[in-house]
Amino acid sequence: MGTEIKKIRPGVIISSDAAGRLPIKLIAPITDWKDYFGNNFWHVRIEPGAKNGLTKVSAIDTLQLRGMDTQRFIRKLGEISESQMTEITLAIVTLIEYQ
Repeated sequence: MGTEIKKIRPGVIISSDAAGRLPIKLIAPITDWKDYFGNNFWHVRIEPGAKNGLTKVSAIDTLQLRGMDTQRFIRKLGEISESQMTEITLAIVTLIEYQ
């Protein structure tokens, strides 16, 4: 509804495996990069590459986090780097004003 993402998108699994065998994972969707996203701390820029499976410059949208049943996963595209995961974590920490 409204500004929620409605189509099939790649995403980054945020949740830890420490949550056990629950069939739900916390996901941050990936969308096409727009220049104005550079002004938003919650959009984490990611360059395309063989390791992550992306074909164009993209944004990880930490403002659109959601729980998703793993049965909805279609396929694994790739992996992000540890430094990119740190950027995502910092964006989420800022969003929830954790200190």
